[in-house]
Amino acid sequence: MSKVVFPLVAKDVSAFARALGRELETSDAKPGHVQLLNMLSRSAGYQNFQHFRAQAQAQGRLEREPEPTDPVDHVLVERLARTFDEAGRLMRWPSKTGHQHLCLWALWARIPAEQVFVERQINELLKAAHLFGDHALLRRELVNYQMVARTQDCRDYRRIEQRPPAEAIALIRHLEPRLKI
Repeated sequence: MSKVVFPLVAKDVSAFARALGRELETSDAKPGHVQLLNMLSRSAGYQNFQHFRAQAQAQGRLEREPEPTDPVDHVLVERLARTFDEAGRLMRWPSKTGHQHLCLWALWARIPAEQVFVERQINELLKAAHLFGDHALLRRELVNYQMVARTQDCRDYRRIEQRPPAEAIALIRHLEPRLKI
């Protein structure tokens, strides 16, 4: 039986050591194997060892995915990036359908994965992601392009997990630093 290895990386060793020290202080006896795994994981910023392991497995799966080999039209990506402000919000709805579709991918990337939202929540997300005041258009187009699924009664919405086209990936990566403001 082969053992699966999950590398633990601490960005700040000093903070990691302080957090681990606090974890060990709260323990009244010598921690067991599972307790120690949970303490180490929490010290590194995860909820517990299961959370750490799930993150490591997902990262491993993503790293195995080949980078897109499709050619990227960087001029188009640069042009579309200008439709977003310094905070990554869509300032205007592009007139060309292909441009609209790529901009929707940037909005799709802002919707948390594997979560179900009621209409009010998805509206708030979209309102925060654009400046031209038509979140209903964006919500409808996300559903039409099958980027977001909704129930028949339009109460629940969730992001559909899929790989965006090469230009959309480039646009999302370009806009990513703006979203951290």
